[in-house]
Amino acid sequence: MPAGQLLEGRVTVITGAGSGIGEAVAGTMAAEGAAVVMGDVDPRAGAVAQRINDGGGRALYLRTDVTDETSVEALMRTAVERFGSLDILVANAGIPEVKAPVHELDLARWQRVLDINLTGVALCNKFAAAYMVRAGSGSVINMASILAHVGQANSTAYSAAKAGVVNFTRSAALTYARQGIRFNAVSPGYVDTPLLAELPAETRAQMLARQPIGRLARAQEIADVVVFLASDKASIITGACINADGGYTAI
Repeated sequence: MPAGQLLEGRVTVITGAGSGIGEAVAGTMAAEGAAVVMGDVDPRAGAVAQRINDGGGRALYLRTDVTDETSVEALMRTAVERFGSLDILVANAGIPEVKAPVHELDLARWQRVLDINLTGVALCNKFAAAYMVRAGSGSVINMASILAHVGQANSTAYSAAKAGVVNFTRSAALTYARQGIRFNAVSPGYVDTPLLAELPAETRAQMLARQPIGRLARAQEIADVVVFLASDKASIITGACINADGGYTAI
């Protein structure tokens, strides 16, 4: 391995790594020396793992439903059995919501968003932390959103879930601060992913107009923040939420 890799010898579990931010995180962590275990219902994560392996890295894909305890436990256990430890968790899996006013709230849709975006994060943290407690060290990064901090019309379930992720992360950080395990969150703003590329031109123009830096974030930029938080360079940082949003929440 090249000298100076930030995550040399570490083992990382990443959920939602099939595309976008998760894919960028997986590739960057592998390039920084980590073995990467990707849990996702999206089979594209398998192709991401294959590319990493073909490039000389270490990666494994395991189909994982973050709302199912058995599935999540198997993901964490497989990481330890295959690579020997579990040092980093990036709880990134999430879904958007069908936006609607509160008086038209669909309970099933509401519950689905919370199940994946909040409870899924909690379950991943639960089973990863169990291994990290035994090791006496670890770094957890939970993916939040700018909508954890600001309101948006007709975005109720997603906003509630992401706000929950931030305070869940703070509470976990305090719980494990004396046990060598750091918990932090990242709140991306609008990121130029394939999903956003499919939006109407008018919608994208509105997003750009609200960006103080005048452009959307790149997935790689969010990945760089995640890798920093996972590394020893962030050893004093726990209980934090980094808003990687181009100034959006500063307005």
